[in-house]
Order: sequence, then structure tokens, then C-alpha cells
Amino acid sequence: MATISTQVHEMQGLYGPYTMAERVVQKIWLRQDFDTQGLRLTDGRSLAVVRPGAWNLRGGPDFLGASLLMERREVTGDIEVHFHASDWRAHGHATDRAYDRVVLHVVLFPPPENQAEARSHVGEPLPTLVLLPRLHRGLEEYASDDALENLTARDTAEKIAELSLLPPADLREMLLRRARDRWGQKMRFAGIRLSKLGWTEAAHHTALEILGYRHNRAAMLAVAGRHPLAEWGRGPDLAAIYREADAAWQTQAVRPANHPRRRLQQYAAWVAARPDWPNRLKALPSARVSVGPSTRPVRQQLELAALREWVRDEITGGVLGGSRLDNLVCDGLLPLVAAGTGKDQQDRWFQWYLGDAPGEVRRALGSLGLAGKGVGPQTHGWAQGLLGWIIERDARASG
Repeated sequence: MATISTQVHEMQGLYGPYTMAERVVQKIWLRQDFDTQGLRLTDGRSLAVVRPGAWNLRGGPDFLGASLLMERREVTGDIEVHFHASDWRAHGHATDRAYDRVVLHVVLFPPPENQAEARSHVGEPLPTLVLLPRLHRGLEEYASDDALENLTARDTAEKIAELSLLPPADLREMLLRRARDRWGQKMRFAGIRLSKLGWTEAAHHTALEILGYRHNRAAMLAVAGRHPLAEWGRGPDLAAIYREADAAWQTQAVRPANHPRRRLQQYAAWVAARPDWPNRLKALPSARVSVGPSTRPVRQQLELAALREWVRDEITGGVLGGSRLDNLVCDGLLPLVAAGTGKDQQDRWFQWYLGDAPGEVRRALGSLGLAGKGVGPQTHGWAQGLLGWIIERDARASG
């Protein structure tokens, strides 16, 4: 199926079933938002991606004109992306001549050992790459990015009208439950990263990933993999680092303050000021309060304003501030601390300042009575609960 918005897959996550549109997997391939070092096909051959191909939004293979190296031999052709290897046969691609030029089958999930491999129209085994073990983040985070990218004012208004029909107590309970699920997902993936990289490098990767925003996450993570934290402490050659990933940077419509070159400079200044920042982060204590009806008193109890200053000064050396600091804390640091030290950070995460969020989300929190006069300021947790609901609704609607 080539139309990008029609394929949906339901998966059993740690906190119950969730759905994801196939276009999310296609975007992962398009942006090369996975570990591209040392790729291996399911038959054991090496793979390098020279060019991922042009995203095809019409009939036929998902990506056209890709350039690859298989066992260092140049291969050009088309690419098809699926959730499962069995989808190739189920969708009838083996007998569809539009797919004759497909040279690589990219699948999200590993095929079962006893499953027949996908084959071309002439009966030859189709080279297959499995993405799941290579992902930088949890699947839910990729789905979250996709949901944010597709938010529009009209679309959000329709969704909020649907939510506003719920009794206020039921609405809060539902969004609180979804926010807790989101926290669990973030903690789980932080734990996976820690098991692979260890504390210091997991923190290093997390920081660069958050500084990359959505469109440059993959490129920043590639930088983190090639240049460990110790190298940054010695004063890295930023121009050379930027050139290494030149083709991967996405700079169109990026504000000057968010340009990846600027963010690399920012991280270099951060590490120069606090070369031991991952160890400092371990000092963050546990925090547990009830999520009450009013945000402001809970924030005072958690001393979030003072903690925000501590993170800014003691962790980033005063280099990072504003909404990007808030995103660093919520998307990166708090899940990492909770997973790595066992210190509970969920209430801090929920009550933290909203950070970067689309205007549609901010307005929705007010119209739903989750923030505003008599309620309190906007929080990261309610926004995450709302986003979790939007992801689930959109995925089911597209199916």
C-alpha cells in the first residue's frame, strides 16, 4: 500500500495496546532517524545508505531512486516500507510490476524464524532491513512527533470539541492516565538507552538529541555516537563535526537560534562550563506529591522554580534556558534520572513548565479547563496526556 496515511498497526506496549500509522515508519526511513552505523540485512550482509530515495506519495513503492551499498557494492532502485515482512505478500507486491525495481524491504519488526522470506516477482529473496533494534527512541515518541507535525487549528478544534463533551472529572482522569502512560514510555526507553550506553554517554546522547529538535534529532544522535562526551571536554572541532553530517542536517525554515550549527556551539559551551554535568545530575532528589486541582501550590511544594534555576546553572552552566531547557528536563533529564537512579520524578515531570508546544495545544489546555484563571498555569503533564489521546485517536481514525 503506497498511500501514506492508510496503514495502521496496533501493538501491545508496556502499558497496554496502542496504534501507529505506517507513515511514521516511512518518516523514520526518510529522515534516517535510527542508528545507521554497521547496518546488517537479515541475511547478514552489510548495508550502507547513500541516499534513502524520494518519498513517493502516489501509487507504487514508498521510496523511489534510492542509492545503497550492499557488501560495498552499489545498488540503486526503490524501497518499500512495512510493519512486517509478511506485508509484502499480503499486499500483493510480488505480482505487481510497479514493484519490480524494489531493491530493499524495510520492516519495523523482526520476522519470525519460520516465516517465508519476501521474494521479488522473479522469485529471488528480497533484501530486508529490520528497524526496531536500531531505533533511537521508543515507537511512541516517533508517533508523538508525527502527531505534533500534523496538528492544525481546525483539526485541533474538532478534537477538543469531542473532548469537551466529557464530564470534567472524567476528562481529567482520562488525560492523567494517558500522561502517566507517556511517562512510563519515556522512562522505559531511557532505561534501554542506559543499558546500551551507560550513564555518561546516555546523558550525552539525550542532551544532543533534545538540542536537535524534531527535525535534527537523528543527525544530533549520530554526532553523539561519533563524538563521546570526553571529546567535547577537550574542545571539539565544531566545523568538522558539522561537515561530517552535512547531508543530514535539515535547515529549511529553521530559525537562526535553532540552527544545528548554533546548537552544537551551545552544547560545546555547556560542556566547557560543566564537563561533569552527568554526574551532577545524579544529585537530583526524589519528589512525590499528589496531583491536586491547582498547579501553583503543587509547584511551590516541589520547588520547581528553584530546581529550574539549578538545572540551568549547575547542569548546563547557564548556557541553556527558556522553553528548550524545559523540554530538556521533561523529555530527557527526568526520565533518565528516574530510570538510572530509581529516584521518583513523575510528579516533577507532570507539573513542570510546558516548554515548546504548538499554540493549538496551549489553547486546548485553556478551553478544556486544565489551565487558566482559577485553575493554574499550563503544565507539561496535561499537554502530554492530551498528546497521548490525540495520537491514539488519529491512528485509529486513519485505519
